Amino acid sequence: MTANTPDRIIHNSSQTLTLAGGPQRGQRLGDLGILEDGAVALQGERILAVGSSADLLRAYPQAERLDAGGAVLMPGFVDPHTHLVWAGDRADEFSLRLGGMTYMEILAAGGGILSTVRATRTASVADLVAQTRGRAWAAFSHGTTTMEVKTGYGLTFESEIKQLAAILALNEEGPLELVPTFMGAHAVPPEYAGRTAAYVDLVCQEMLPGVHAWWGEHAPGQPLPFVDVFCERGAFDLAQSRRILEAARDLGFPLKIHADEFENLGGAALAAELGATSADHLVKTSPADIRALAASDTVAVSLPGTPFGLGESEYTPARAFLEADGILALATDINPGTAWCESMPFMLALACRGMGLTPAQAIAAATINAAAALGLQDRVGSIEPGKSADLLILNVNNFQHLGYRFGTNLVAKVIKRGRIYPVK
Repeated sequence: MTANTPDRIIHNSSQTLTLAGGPQRGQRLGDLGILEDGAVALQGERILAVGSSADLLRAYPQAERLDAGGAVLMPGFVDPHTHLVWAGDRADEFSLRLGGMTYMEILAAGGGILSTVRATRTASVADLVAQTRGRAWAAFSHGTTTMEVKTGYGLTFESEIKQLAAILALNEEGPLELVPTFMGAHAVPPEYAGRTAAYVDLVCQEMLPGVHAWWGEHAPGQPLPFVDVFCERGAFDLAQSRRILEAARDLGFPLKIHADEFENLGGAALAAELGATSADHLVKTSPADIRALAASDTVAVSLPGTPFGLGESEYTPARAFLEADGILALATDINPGTAWCESMPFMLALACRGMGLTPAQAIAAATINAAAALGLQDRVGSIEPGKSADLLILNVNNFQHLGYRFGTNLVAKVIKRGRIYPVK
């Protein structure tokens, strides 16, 4: 095989959604770059060429062929905000919420994140890997080929490191590619109740340098994980969030922030100021913070599964972000408390109904813009020569079925780094 010879051509797609051209701002969101009867030539783990079926089959007659069967061919989904690694469950809290308790009330009573913290602290790395593996495969079978995963259910250095070790182990197993985030500032641990400032000291002075050193020893050559903080009343205020993120930035970590899920504290504007890769949740974001975020390269990540999971009617004001020319992405926020859902296609359906996106806009937000929310837009999120061969073959012939349909899996085959995985 020469440098310009593919080993496989996927052909006979009804629509190949290339999403070429980089992240899509504002009203440009939804440019799918559709090729009718499109084809993609793969060489090893990479995309070699994109074009019409006739052109690529004629150019490379010796290549192995995979017939897409007249279905949609598109990039794999990128899920840029998850809490995939945890132990136990919080099914009992679902009943409490149905009985009228709010998320923050449950947290204040020692439940919520703190309930999962107790279970995760007692689990071994092997336990965490075993409990997470099924969720990873479920996400992959629904078309997610790259996924961000946060720590944050340990809230001690040792248990946070345990989650990072589980993330590295699962990424090594594959096929789902995992992008790690350290989130020691997910909540104030019970032993620091009433002493949030002291816990912030611990995160800045001990945890962050410790993670930096551990990562260099256990993941040499790999990019540093992101650092995230939950900027919210009852968690970390704006000044505390700034201190944590600035300490992380000074150590070279890329940044993310949970902002405006329940109240507008200014976290989105802080993310833009500090050059964070993304600001996530953004349900209560003010017009001024929307403008600040949209004027930056920080991606606005919406998590429609969270308000749905909480039984709330207010979602990220997507139209306001698009009118301000922002970069909007979608993610699942899979977690045990508010959004145990591995399916990116269901997030698209929610975004169409709860946020007013079209199917085309939702697809772009879940692929190339979601890749930008991880700083990976040059490697994944679209079908372009040189990029990773991360593709989906759907079992429908029109992309608009994504968003239109929900509660069923429309993915027939997942291709990750050129390897084909039929969906059972």
